[in-house]
Amino acid sequence: MKRLFWVVALCAVLAGCGTSVPLTDVPVSDATAKPIAAGVVPGATTPASTGVAPVDLTTQNPQASVAADKRLVYFDYDSVVIKPEFQSLIAEHARLLKSQASLKAVIEGHTDERGGREYNLALGQKRAEAVVSALTVLGVAGAQLEAVSFGKEKPAVQGAEETAYAKNRRAEIRYR
Repeated sequence: MKRLFWVVALCAVLAGCGTSVPLTDVPVSDATAKPIAAGVVPGATTPASTGVAPVDLTTQNPQASVAADKRLVYFDYDSVVIKPEFQSLIAEHARLLKSQASLKAVIEGHTDERGGREYNLALGQKRAEAVVSALTVLGVAGAQLEAVSFGKEKPAVQGAEETAYAKNRRAEIRYR
């Protein structure tokens, strides 16, 4: 009887650790139906129509030329799918990386504090790899990119409410 109790308890613990989200399938596709001309970001407006000065891509520090909020891709809970609102941001980084072949980027995957350490490291890695895949679909050389995961170890925001969790489920694009 005691042995049956321990078997049932072990099964319950293992079932609680599972997830229905497969971490092996990262859905990345080229959202543009037509080829992109060199230096053109899909859906972007011209500088003359917005009154915004053009960005000089020859600056020494590409990290400084891209605003901090323009280096973050946010994800839904327990997801590795890149949301449509971040596709233009990824296209902008792809254009920068393609224009400077010697430039390298590290994509850091992060999660919120929910879940175990190993699971969050794997989920963060899959998020980083999803961004890397999207950049390579847009023509960035794989040798320029590296995907790393920090899991829940480096939260952007402290807190145990949904707004803090949402800010921590991210991938950061950092140049080196």
